[in-house]
Amino acid sequence: MSDKKHTRRDFVKKSAAVTAGLYWAASARSYGNILGANDRINCAAVGVHGRGKALIRSLATAKNSALTAVCDVDKREFDLAGKLVQETFGSSAANAVTNYVDFRKLLENKDVDAILIATPEHWHAPMSLMGVQAGKHVYVEKPCSHNPREGELLVEAQQKYKRVIQMGNQQRSAPTSIQAVADIGAGLIGDVYYGKAWYANNRKSIGVGKSVAVPDWLDWDLWQGPAPREGYKDNYVHYNWHWFWNWGTGEINNNGTHEIDICRWALGVEFPKSVISSGGRFHFKDDWQFYDTQNVNYEFEGGKMITWEGRSCNGFKQHERGRGVTLHGTKGTILLDRNGYKVYDNEGKLIKDVKEKGESATLNTVGGGFLTDLHMQNFVNAVRQGERQNSPIRDGHITNLLCHLGNISQKVGRKLMLDTDNGRILRDRGARKYWSRDYAPGWEMKV
Repeated sequence: MSDKKHTRRDFVKKSAAVTAGLYWAASARSYGNILGANDRINCAAVGVHGRGKALIRSLATAKNSALTAVCDVDKREFDLAGKLVQETFGSSAANAVTNYVDFRKLLENKDVDAILIATPEHWHAPMSLMGVQAGKHVYVEKPCSHNPREGELLVEAQQKYKRVIQMGNQQRSAPTSIQAVADIGAGLIGDVYYGKAWYANNRKSIGVGKSVAVPDWLDWDLWQGPAPREGYKDNYVHYNWHWFWNWGTGEINNNGTHEIDICRWALGVEFPKSVISSGGRFHFKDDWQFYDTQNVNYEFEGGKMITWEGRSCNGFKQHERGRGVTLHGTKGTILLDRNGYKVYDNEGKLIKDVKEKGESATLNTVGGGFLTDLHMQNFVNAVRQGERQNSPIRDGHITNLLCHLGNISQKVGRKLMLDTDNGRILRDRGARKYWSRDYAPGWEMKV
């Protein structure tokens, strides 16, 4: 058998494995508390101002599941969440929901089987770890980590505590994306060697924050949680924390995660051999600490590469889409987004057009829709009956690591060389210091 045929055969097998979630190191059947087919999953939503509301709506569509608790450090959210629960689950269900301000108190509730995390990003990994240590299963929004080391710790925690940890990269559950990856594995566009991912939006300036008194509705100390303490300013809460290093991870993790993940999945690659980033904060002069314009190139062994282009403040579309990917091979190209895909030959002729059955949000700050519903059902099924995950935490970690590496390369201003076995930075002490973070005393992560 030729090397080319051998490579194609291996890629098809690998693609099928990815689709089924087989990269996950521990079998779902090893969970300590797989539930019976008729048992209900009792869930708690943590962080319900924005994306958390989308998770509540999707949980309401998942069979054999219920929302029994809500947790938020903004006391105003309880009434709003209560109304949403009543609309989606019914009035009797809303009356049964318990409200918590302190997440640690929620973990003491033995009737909660799983937690749905949609907090600011600095909370994602510490809260996930505390959740599995308390015996809970975890659905955590992307990114699953605030820095590379946190992702590694979550993989270790899943292996140790045998609980489901699923990241909210919901396009992994998209039937059309699964079909597109299968088409690639079957050789529809030949040998695929390049993935281009992009995101473009028209975000406004966040201004220059003023130091003000903490609002009476907010527990600022608990909001900061594991992060080193800072004084309160009027442009942090609820969304602009994304653009500050202490709590957020920038646009590449906030949105680039999704499309970079699809490219990596479609190309059948894991850890790159190098990464280089260029960009900056160009559009406004304000408190935004990350980059509103960023181009990141990843090179992998075997002659494959991925590029991500992020434009937070200039929403000019590519291929009439604010976000998406193109996957380029020796026989053609696939244009793919959350709502379907198109296949073109090398002359640009459209040869296949597949549309998703349901619509999903693309550029707003809450998201939600068809794909989140499917991803939530996959999570519930993994908890209840050991169904293979579409996004096991190891896959989530690898994708978020690529995003973190893009930010680190931009931060230090140079190309990073990487260990292709684990993605760790080679021979660059200055860059390696960003592998982890400092924590507020008592909040350090320990598996």
